Amino acid sequence: MPVFDFKNSPDDGRQAECTYTTFKSNESQTSPEKPLMVLDNSERQWKHHSTGVFTNPSKMTKFEFDEEDGTISANILKIDSRFVSLLKWLGENRIKVRLSGKNREEGYAVYKIREQAYGGGTKLSSEDGFLQFMIERLLASEPPVSEEADEDADEIGDDMKITSIQTITDFIMCAGRTLPDNIQLWARRNLAVAKSHEVSPEERRHAQRALSIMLNIQWKSNYFNAIDPDEARRILDEELYGMEGVKQRIIETIIQINRTHTLPAYGLLLAGPAGTGKSQIAYAVARILKLPWTTLDMSSINDPEQLTGSSRVYANAKPGIILEAFSAAGESNLVFIINELDKANAGKGNGNPADVLLTLLDNLGFTDNYMECMVPTGGVYPIATANDKSKISAPLMSRFAVIDIPDYTPDEKKIIFREFALPKILKRMGMREDECQVTDKGIEAVVARYEGTTGIRDLEQAAEHIAANALYRIEAEHAKNVIYDEHEVKKLLG
Repeated sequence: MPVFDFKNSPDDGRQAECTYTTFKSNESQTSPEKPLMVLDNSERQWKHHSTGVFTNPSKMTKFEFDEEDGTISANILKIDSRFVSLLKWLGENRIKVRLSGKNREEGYAVYKIREQAYGGGTKLSSEDGFLQFMIERLLASEPPVSEEADEDADEIGDDMKITSIQTITDFIMCAGRTLPDNIQLWARRNLAVAKSHEVSPEERRHAQRALSIMLNIQWKSNYFNAIDPDEARRILDEELYGMEGVKQRIIETIIQINRTHTLPAYGLLLAGPAGTGKSQIAYAVARILKLPWTTLDMSSINDPEQLTGSSRVYANAKPGIILEAFSAAGESNLVFIINELDKANAGKGNGNPADVLLTLLDNLGFTDNYMECMVPTGGVYPIATANDKSKISAPLMSRFAVIDIPDYTPDEKKIIFREFALPKILKRMGMREDECQVTDKGIEAVVARYEGTTGIRDLEQAAEHIAANALYRIEAEHAKNVIYDEHEVKKLLG
């Protein structure tokens, strides 16, 4: 439907006439077939790269082309609804831009807009690359719910950060609708504080810092695209030997995501002896989900404030670990790997860190004391590890689907040493497999040496010790290759 703007009118008192309609799109890439907008080319074919400005707000429906024979205007026929506010801002500030487009039957299809900061053009913001950063964020967003929506890939501006008051202001004005509703309101309030001269410099600094953190997080929808189960299985087989029951549970989770396009209501709790690959499984799941991941080591967290952040009333206030994880990931959908969940109850007088985790795991939202805002957590997938699940409180246990990780049998450990541990170490050291060989009896001696321990960490350390010894003998003693039998292994490992 047409979008009209009556807040500004031409000097003669006439109301602005709107020629364009908006269309909804969730495309993350643009092309002539999937443009940002379409301009009228019925009277003139426009060049592939054209410069000019969007007209002032009283005539927002046009673009003024800088042509060799003068300035020529063309009506805007269609606009991606996500970009209406941005185009109005560009027009309001007379920002000179370069369009990249293609003449098609329906009009001049614009698929790129780049700022022209040279040649007398006004810059949109105080930092280079802001417009490209803004467009990238808008392309990653969903179309507005309401219809009342008012050149080269390596130059897109991936490293751009919103830090200054100017870029914060511009972002809220142009792309504020990409933020969740409660964060939109929070951002406007904090921007008012950051600009106010009625509060202390410390309050302004905290408000600006909080805004910079929050606006640099890309707040994505909770919709998840389908995941290829065969690819998921390949990744699991690559990372883990055996554990067929564990792999089956993870594939079941993937199938569930494919059916609902949302994350399961419960995270995963991987419980089992030390060294059995629990963290490795968690990283493999994050890789399958194609999400960034962060770790929370509960053995080193003894104060809830480490998770929730500190209040801005303190001069040295800062956000908590959870909010910093969102900031480091740069997006709201991520995997939280919570190591040693069985040690989450070890608070030291200021509360229990386990209670904070409950709010994160409920997917209802998490409040950081420094940000003073409810952070959506619907796109967070928690994967916890624990050596002893009996030490985990019942409320925490109820938030997870538990997968018990068994220890490897001696026969499995032999195969892991021969086919995974030793080849991986040799590859890392740049050695050929024939330079360092361990006989079957030698492998049995390695496994027997660590029969009283769980997991495979000792096997990996033994493989590294053996490979390093072989490399020394090849380099220092000029051996062509080294073969380790039972006697050699016992002599080396003790």
